[in-house]
Order: sequence, then C-alpha cells, then structure tokens
Amino acid sequence: MDLYAVFGNPIAHSRSPFIHAQFARATGQAIDYGRVLVPEGGFAAAVRDFAARGGRGCNITVPFKLDVPALADRCTERVALAGAANVLRLDAEADGGWLADNTDGIGLVRDIEANAVVPLAGRRVLLIGAGGGAAGALGALVAAGTAEVVVANRTVARAQALVARHRTALAGAESGRVAATTLESCGTAFDIVVNASASSASGAAVPVAPTVLRRGTLALDMMYGPAADSFLAWGEAHGARGRDGLGMLVEQAAEAFALWRGCAPETAPVLAALRRRLAGG
Repeated sequence: MDLYAVFGNPIAHSRSPFIHAQFARATGQAIDYGRVLVPEGGFAAAVRDFAARGGRGCNITVPFKLDVPALADRCTERVALAGAANVLRLDAEADGGWLADNTDGIGLVRDIEANAVVPLAGRRVLLIGAGGGAAGALGALVAAGTAEVVVANRTVARAQALVARHRTALAGAESGRVAATTLESCGTAFDIVVNASASSASGAAVPVAPTVLRRGTLALDMMYGPAADSFLAWGEAHGARGRDGLGMLVEQAAEAFALWRGCAPETAPVLAALRRRLAGG
C-alpha cells in the first residue's frame, strides 16, 4: 500500500486519515494514510524521513504551510501566488522531484459555492488573517469573480505584503479588487466573512467588530469542531449564517487526492459521513 500522511503540530485532532480512507475505499485505491506530529524546527527532517520510508505524498497543516515551498523541487502556480503550500507529491527525482501544491483556496471556494450554496461572483468578502490559510485562499477567492476581497490582519504589513504579491500576479481589474487593512478598519456589511486567523485555535476573541456582518452574511471559520464554536456563535448572534471549515477540509483533501492518485473522489458522501462521525452518529 502507498504511504501518505498529514504533518502538523498539533495533529492528533486531524480528520484527514478518515477522509482519505473514505476516498480510497470509494475509488478502489490502496493507500495507508497516517498522522505525523512534527517537532518545532523539524519539518524538513520529518518529511525527508517519511519519503525515505516510502512515503508518496503528504498534507501539511499549521504551522508549516509557509515552510513547504522551500522543500519542493517544483511548485504549482497556486503555490507561487500564495507563498504557501498544503500538499506535497513526493515524486522521484527522475519524475522532476517533489511537487508542492496549494489546495486550500479551491477547497474553500468549492465548499462555499457547492456545499453552502452561496455564489461568490459579485460578492464582497472579508478574509481575516494573513498566514498560510489566508494566503492559500486569496487567489481562489479573487478568481471566483468576487467584487472585492479585503484582507484584515493584526500586523497590517503582513496583509499588505500578501495583497501586493497578488496584485503583481493578477491582471487588469482583478488587482483592484484586493485590499489590505487593519482589523479595526476593515469595513462593514460583508456578504462573506472568512476567519483564517489563529484566533479560534488559540481560544481568543473574534478579532473584528460585529459590524463586518449583516443579516444573512456567511460567517465561515477555517477551523472545525470545538475550536470553531465561538466564532460561529458570534456570527449567528449577529444575524449571520455560521459555517465551520469541515467542508473546506474535505474539498481541499479531494483536490490533493486527485493530485496524488489521478482520480477525483466524490465529496458529498464523505462530508456527510464525517459530520455524522463528529456528532457521534
């Protein structure tokens, strides 16, 4: 069986092994997918050890997404734009070497449009945070035809750097649809608010004012489970429609699975099974 794994710290909570086992069963693929807890400063060594043991590919989660591109021999355009990656395909040197990709953005867009049934075209989006998750999401949100994407971050210089990189890569009118701002002055009444910051994971308060919402706003946290509860409760208390990151997790995993195995699994049954599993059903 081909070896795959998800790398991160913490990692025990990860649902990726369940998701990929479901994909493998549905598509008839023989894979063994596990978790790797990576010590601080040990990401590169952990991936190289995994590859030496026959690993064929891996997902990467916090806090290592920004470290992935430097480890790869090749990067997709999505990685070049984001400056971060969440997938490695550990190809042999004869095949061009390790390939890094970023499936976070397409996973987020597919979850919003297909699962939450909220079209992105013409909508105003607030993206909270400027780390690896936000970096992966920004390009895909712009490409989906949004009217505006505002990136708000505690350290505004980091948001500005992320936006500047996208403005350089995006052509024409698209570049004008992206802006960087502080958390305190990010605007009001967005159609969609995506929390890609570390606030949920750390148990901190929601870092923006409720005026970023309006009644019916989709308030989506990239986290899931108990970590997302406070953000979802905050959104719903102010008239928004709360959504966790479970659908995004499944959709980005499907894109990674297709990159590794050459076949695209169905996601709806896996998302439903995962929600039942988390609910204890």
